[in-house]
Amino acid sequence: MVDKVRIMPEENQAQNIVNIESLINSASSRLNDLTYEVKEHKAMLDEILENDQEYQEVEKEAKKQAKLKTIARQKALNVPAAQSTMEKLKETQIQLREIKTALSDYLAQYVSVSGTNQIEGPDGVVRKIIYTAKLVKAK
Repeated sequence: MVDKVRIMPEENQAQNIVNIESLINSASSRLNDLTYEVKEHKAMLDEILENDQEYQEVEKEAKKQAKLKTIARQKALNVPAAQSTMEKLKETQIQLREIKTALSDYLAQYVSVSGTNQIEGPDGVVRKIIYTAKLVKAK
């Protein structure tokens, strides 16, 4: 895809960039509008629930049970076996994040070097390499 962009005359590239920027800005604006609408609808539902007496009573009881559950959970997890298992879980999660980051880097290098976005695994299955992009504010 990069090669196609380089082959295009500069005017076409510039127009394509302007068109893509316009699409990005339009999608981003629509995303913001829909996010606002979702918040409004959720606020309306929250208000309806606040005014429902039966719901309020059940929610109060649920909160009480949740507190009891939290206390019981803390007691159960305070034993040495649970502490050890939680520590192992944290270590494994850290390793998992590191391996995912390394795999992402390796895949990017593979695409760059091989020129293809597919790779055959040891099981013989061909997998496609994809990227996920999102828009965030610059710092």
